[in-house]
Amino acid sequence: MKTPKHPISEKEVSHLAELARLELSGKDVTEMRLHLNKILDYFKMIDEVDTEGISPTYHVFDLVNVLRDDTPHSPESKDLLENVPKKKGRYIKAPRMI
Repeated sequence: MKTPKHPISEKEVSHLAELARLELSGKDVTEMRLHLNKILDYFKMIDEVDTEGISPTYHVFDLVNVLRDDTPHSPESKDLLENVPKKKGRYIKAPRMI
């Protein structure tokens, strides 16, 4: 494993753990520092790939949402009140609000 040019320090790992509200022991901080630096090494490998002339991929599948037309219509008032537990005429009865 290559050593990164700017490795993450144990102080930075402790700070990140504090921000994430994690309690890490000294051994955990050291182990986490090694893992994070290894992850950054992988990112450096990805940065070395030549992507000149390659357009960005926003989604792996060329999918488009299929939605119905949104056409306005007037609902019949009897349909609206069909499932209401308490009603009076064409109005919905609700508990008194103070």
